[in-house]
Amino acid sequence: MKVALVAEWLDAWRGGAETSTQQFIHQLMDQGVELHLFTRSRLSPTADLRVHSINSAAMTRTRQSIAFIHRVDRHLAAENFDIVHAITPCRRANIYQPRGGTVAETIERNIATRSSRSARSMKRLTARLNLRQRYLLALERSMLTDPDGPIVVALSDYVVRQLQRHYDAPPARIRKIFNGVSPDLTPPDARGRDREEIRREYGLSDDALVTLTVAHNFRLKGVHRWMQALSLLRLRGVRDLKALVIGRGESPAWHRLARRLRLGDALIFVGQTDRVEKFYHAGDLLVHPTYYDPCSRVVLEAMSRGLPCITTKWDGAAELMTDGRSGFVLDDPADTTTLARRVELLRDEDRRREMGQAARAAADDVTMARHSKQMTALYAELRPAPASVEARAAMNASIDTA
Repeated sequence: MKVALVAEWLDAWRGGAETSTQQFIHQLMDQGVELHLFTRSRLSPTADLRVHSINSAAMTRTRQSIAFIHRVDRHLAAENFDIVHAITPCRRANIYQPRGGTVAETIERNIATRSSRSARSMKRLTARLNLRQRYLLALERSMLTDPDGPIVVALSDYVVRQLQRHYDAPPARIRKIFNGVSPDLTPPDARGRDREEIRREYGLSDDALVTLTVAHNFRLKGVHRWMQALSLLRLRGVRDLKALVIGRGESPAWHRLARRLRLGDALIFVGQTDRVEKFYHAGDLLVHPTYYDPCSRVVLEAMSRGLPCITTKWDGAAELMTDGRSGFVLDDPADTTTLARRVELLRDEDRRREMGQAARAAADDVTMARHSKQMTALYAELRPAPASVEARAAMNASIDTA
């Protein structure tokens, strides 16, 4: 089966959606799919992966994205593919999988991160003036409202609701294929060594309660809300808690906020690292008070590794959780009082152990292998019959000459 996968960016440092896509690509290759990747990222081709690096040089970021989409369209027209699977909106797609959620919801939830009405109004105005967002929003709307548009693959029920609310997408056009992650294959003794290594490196005692937060967009993932909740805990006399924040969102402003909240050594900005797996082994729970996640990879990873998680209803991964049993699901990321109370409950080691076991059981089948097999089954369902290939080529030619 010959598949074109369209993803403007695939650099892992950009975030969870890009990392998940890379894991997905490896699974497709393991299943023998002839995969052609169209991207702006500079990736090395392999025997099983043909990389089409699209040069989208232009004066502005908006023009670069538009050039990428137009040039991909021309490449797709020049060659026949059984499936065109678009992660970035693409006119010729017959499968659209918004791994980062819909453009419309992304805009809306970024606005929600602002605390005051005036700040939200200003953010809404800047979103309307953002030409790149306007272009992608219009393209996505065109794809999803076109009666002959692509099948849309949703990572969670939350994404299904986005598609229906923003675009009134018909249920027949939507397929839910829940997100997946790579399993932890580390032997128990190596996990123990990882725990010792990380805790020693950051001066954490063995009996300290270590929370993990993994994010690149600190504001969108609610890092400031967790810092406010941590300040409340310290005011209540909780001193055995150490919060590690992992990701590239750190800036002087976040250090100023930490000083203003008097967090002292309770908070450590780790920065970007390729040792996230070791941090999972060293931590006791994941705190992820996100404003927006179509289906958080880090929450699924933490659950599958036996860590209780705290997230919000704005995270599709929360659909896997039973509130109070395998973790906690907050209604509002800004409810720092409730967040602090939930973390305080998890200071109890027995409760953490029970929740961690329930989390691991709930995430038992949430693998990227399962996700990719369901995707390839959809490929087979949508793959055109051999007799239709010539007709499709003629149709592509007519589109190009119109």
